[in-house]
Amino acid sequence: MCGNLLTHVNYRGLSQRLSFGEVCGNYQIMKIAWYGKHFGEEPPICGNETQGAGTIFFSGCNLRCVFCQNYQISQQNLGREVSVEELADMMIELQNKNAATIDLVTPTIWWREIKEGIALAKEKGLRLPIVWNSNAFESVEIIKKMTGFVDIYLPDFKYGDNVCARKYSGIENYVETAIAAIAEMQKQVGDLEIGENGVAKKGVIIRHLILPSNIESSLSVLNIIAEKFPQIPVSLMRQYFPLHLASNFEEINRKVSEAEFQVVFERLIELKLDNGWVQEADSEEIFVPDFTKVNPFQK
Repeated sequence: MCGNLLTHVNYRGLSQRLSFGEVCGNYQIMKIAWYGKHFGEEPPICGNETQGAGTIFFSGCNLRCVFCQNYQISQQNLGREVSVEELADMMIELQNKNAATIDLVTPTIWWREIKEGIALAKEKGLRLPIVWNSNAFESVEIIKKMTGFVDIYLPDFKYGDNVCARKYSGIENYVETAIAAIAEMQKQVGDLEIGENGVAKKGVIIRHLILPSNIESSLSVLNIIAEKFPQIPVSLMRQYFPLHLASNFEEINRKVSEAEFQVVFERLIELKLDNGWVQEADSEEIFVPDFTKVNPFQK
């Protein structure tokens, strides 16, 4: 288990979105929006201050989260087409740049290509842990197919209420699907194990992003984790900022208040989910990645 008891970190982890089911529409050829060393993930994913996560942002998603921070790539499908060979070379390049991990963001709709890419990269000498950075809305069958190819699962348990999932992401049965997926992830890779260098070697970390005016959903997520996955570290995120179509929903067209955060934080403590990370309050300046830039994380 992680030894960082409720470490308050100033990372800017991104809302992760996954696809569930078959690839359709424009999603025929794998697309990548950006890859590089990224320092906005949890400490065991990023390593030290010079390493960073070797992050690959995939384009496309079958969720339509109205507040999506990465809507440019998840819904507008910004990115370039790449081959399996190019994907493998990206992983090797990131390893050569001393990245701590290979962090695959929004991977599920491309699981076949990614699986091939990982296999090819390992043939070329890839040794870094592979992180499956998702939103937990994915089938157990897909997770099973990644056995032996993924070391660390990083699901974002987005909703504890199917009504919220339907309203803000346009999906059904989110809660049941997420629970089943995370259970398979845990069964596959076991408890979180962190090496002496501070980098995760294997295991699961569950993220949760607090939404304004939806605190009961957040409390439900924590209750579910405490009941079904008490040994999995939780990364509690408070970075929400109204973007994309959030202005169409008055109740989420604002940041999370300090009072709302405290309610969720106190439940986290009450449930003894105190072996993970809690995101520090954002500064007054909100940084939003812009995937039209060569480096979307440079101001």
